[in-house]
Amino acid sequence: MSVSSPCEICATADVEAACDRCGKLVCSRHYDEELGLCIECAADVGEDDRENIPNSEDMPDGVDTYQF
Repeated sequence: MSVSSPCEICATADVEAACDRCGKLVCSRHYDEELGLCIECAADVGEDDRENIPNSEDMPDGVDTYQF
């Protein structure tokens, strides 16, 4: 995804992705592609909880964000 706005974490780089958990628009440096989370949400999620993060294929239609 390419959006012409600054990253919501560093405010300098262009947005490359949106966090699946909080919805922040972030640059590639502040996005964990494997988890689909921004670095802030990735830090909040413990190692044991990471396997419980749903991927986009597991989400029902019309739902794009889950609250943990």
